[in-house]
Amino acid sequence: MFIWTVANQKGGVGKTTTAISLAGLLAQRGYRVLLIDTDPQASLTCYLQFDPEQLPVSLFDLFVEPAETKEELAQVILPTDLQNISLIPASMALSTLDRMVGGQDGMGLFIKKQLTLVEDEYDFVLIDCPPVLGIMMVNALAACEKLLVPVQTDFLALKGLEQMIKTLDIIQKSHAENFDFCIIPTLYDKRTRASINALEVLLASYADKVWSGVIPVDTKFRDASLDHLPISIYSRDCRGTIAYEALLNDLMTTEK
Repeated sequence: MFIWTVANQKGGVGKTTTAISLAGLLAQRGYRVLLIDTDPQASLTCYLQFDPEQLPVSLFDLFVEPAETKEELAQVILPTDLQNISLIPASMALSTLDRMVGGQDGMGLFIKKQLTLVEDEYDFVLIDCPPVLGIMMVNALAACEKLLVPVQTDFLALKGLEQMIKTLDIIQKSHAENFDFCIIPTLYDKRTRASINALEVLLASYADKVWSGVIPVDTKFRDASLDHLPISIYSRDCRGTIAYEALLNDLMTTEK
């Protein structure tokens, strides 16, 4: 089971879009995918047509009462309407977790330990993060083998990336771990100087960590979200699908 985390401390850069787009492509290739929504805003949960305020269980309940068996964990995992994709949903209650359990020993590894219960059930786990450094992001970073950092190609988003890189440095120093991370340029509009310049800065600053392609602006992303579908299922041949397929192919070569 491979665990990939999608994180950036800036909002609106394409984290949820990246998680659901890669999940859709992996599922279409026959892989069993578990999505985990760790954002109290529950964007991924809503994308998959669940009302976070109406759900009987969510990731929050798992922190309150940890699963000890695969069967107990399965009670928090929801099947979706999409073949091969399951979800551990988020709820607003997650925003209280830092205050409730943030100071307890070992809580930073909570998700990683819980996932060992279902490591034979899924081929890929994709964790969608909130845009803040807290117990949710720490858990998601500690659990993953690969970190994906979507970065909108504009200069305000580049400032957010600097903060994310500082966070990774702090975590690496405290845990003696080296993250395998990949920066993904998103919302790239080749018609604008802002996108072109921002991409040049990205490549100049983090050359060996920047994916060689770009995720372009594509109205099909918005249309796919309205239909609650990954873009590859909504439109197999649009620019967004082609770009995420190229990204997935590159990511998969490093997992073999």
